Amino acid sequence: MDRMYNEKVMDHFMNPRNVGEMENADGIGTYGSPVCGDMTKVFIKVEDDKIVDAKFKTFGCGSAIASSSIALEMMKGKTIDEVLAIKSAEIVGELGGLPSAKVHCSVLADKAIKSAIYDYAQKTGKTYKGLEGFDPNAEDEHEHE
Repeated sequence: MDRMYNEKVMDHFMNPRNVGEMENADGIGTYGSPVCGDMTKVFIKVEDDKIVDAKFKTFGCGSAIASSSIALEMMKGKTIDEVLAIKSAEIVGELGGLPSAKVHCSVLADKAIKSAIYDYAQKTGKTYKGLEGFDPNAEDEHEHE
């Protein structure tokens, strides 16, 4: 039987980084896909407009968990603007690829992160160019396989 996932995806699925909740998070974002039933919740800590810490909880498949794990690794220490510029395709690329039927799982992490930053922006009154037009309650417009 062919392996559906590469070693990096399996590593982030079996040993996910940054799992858990965060007390006194500066921003909390949740995103779920009604198509596959997966849900991701992201907690961020922000200092000087940089993401200094992040945690996640994902209910879902291995691809969703691995995508969340690597996405949070990618964003730590970056400015909010840098994090908002990360696209779900970059998350998939950092994982070394996902099966085509599972690529949409990377969108969960991407949208949950943006939702957490949106929450932070709402609480602090800040505006970020990468959030223009972002609606954390919008239906997922991403095409699913």
